[in-house]
Amino acid sequence: MDESLANVKAVTRQTGPAPRPDWRLPPGVSRGLWEYTQADHIARRYDESLRDDTLCEFDEQVVARVCCGTGTLADLGCGTGRIALAAARRGQRVVAVDLSAAMLRQLAEKTQHEQISLDLVQANLVELGCIRDASFDHAVCLYSTLGMIHGRDNRRQFLEHVRRILRPQGKFVVHVHNLWTNLFDPGGRWWLVRHLPAVALGRGGELGDKSTTFQGVPNLFLHVFTRKQFLRELRQAGWRIEETIPLCTARRHRLRSAWWLGRVRANGWIAVCRP
Repeated sequence: MDESLANVKAVTRQTGPAPRPDWRLPPGVSRGLWEYTQADHIARRYDESLRDDTLCEFDEQVVARVCCGTGTLADLGCGTGRIALAAARRGQRVVAVDLSAAMLRQLAEKTQHEQISLDLVQANLVELGCIRDASFDHAVCLYSTLGMIHGRDNRRQFLEHVRRILRPQGKFVVHVHNLWTNLFDPGGRWWLVRHLPAVALGRGGELGDKSTTFQGVPNLFLHVFTRKQFLRELRQAGWRIEETIPLCTARRHRLRSAWWLGRVRANGWIAVCRP
């Protein structure tokens, strides 16, 4: 048996999918996200659920361009490893990190099948103290994984961890969704009508906090950003932003004519940063 697969299975036996009271949830992890990470059926169907998502093709192209070469790469919130495997095939040394042991099991089986070597780490992204300083040349956090971290302070702690584990000239690629995309969806408009006044009155949490149902899991927390908020959180955590890529509605390429209401029209953004 592949050693990495054995290690992931050992971790799963130790932690298990047993229910946890809210006070025992890891920092930054909502109840919905915890249930999502513990569901084996979601991990088994994850690749199929992304098959027609054009964002997956576009962000892989961005990573291949920005994180080229043979340096080390940390895939943070790796899921079943689409970015990690692509980087490993290019000859990079990869460490794939995810809270879900089920996702890591799927990735380990793929590495065994392809005879690809990479390291798997089961960890909460807010708690990356297990990774040494200046360990990586590149890091990625894609598919709005940053937005799945509950709380501005927890997101900042994660972003500071990423800065710590990157080498001085390292690059970080991160994706988020745009809050204003909700204007183009009937359900999203109704959510904004309720959310914006609640935030103004101090009863709606942070601007952009919402819950959604994803792959059958209810109350899955997702923070959606304005462009200003996204870039501010990166800068406050010590990042210098080299490139901000607004995404078109279909998420298959850069938004054209972004100068015209791009902050509203963009589906989201991919940022390329340096410490």
